[in-house]
Amino acid sequence: QVQLQESGPGLVRPSQTLSLACTVSGGSITTSITTYYYYWNWIRHTPGKGLEWMGAITSTGSTYYSPSLKSSTSISRDTSKNQFTRQLSSVTPEDADVYYCASSNLLKTTDWDREDGTWGQGSQVIVYS
Repeated sequence: QVQLQESGPGLVRPSQTLSLACTVSGGSITTSITTYYYYWNWIRHTPGKGLEWMGAITSTGSTYYSPSLKSSTSISRDTSKNQFTRQLSSVTPEDADVYYCASSNLLKTTDWDREDGTWGQGSQVIVYS
């Protein structure tokens, strides 16, 4: 069973770039599609709005993004650290959310819930002026 752990600055100012990392243990982010963990996802939780899928990177390095966030979000990986990272540019106060990384064996872009895949504990981001 893999474990995921988010890490990031916690506090950012508007217009800055927010970078969050997800470190994976108990399994490799380059695991092939024949095993359970293939898609490495970023999801955010906005109070009152629920969970929103932001994007994913696969075990082979392909990336997928939510169309509404594609222009401001990028996902990359560092296989030497077994880590994948999400950057969100030009942060606004509306980006103050809890951000989760999660693994899944299917590409799921909507209707996420906590029973889908394996999740990290989440990272709270506060945007302050």
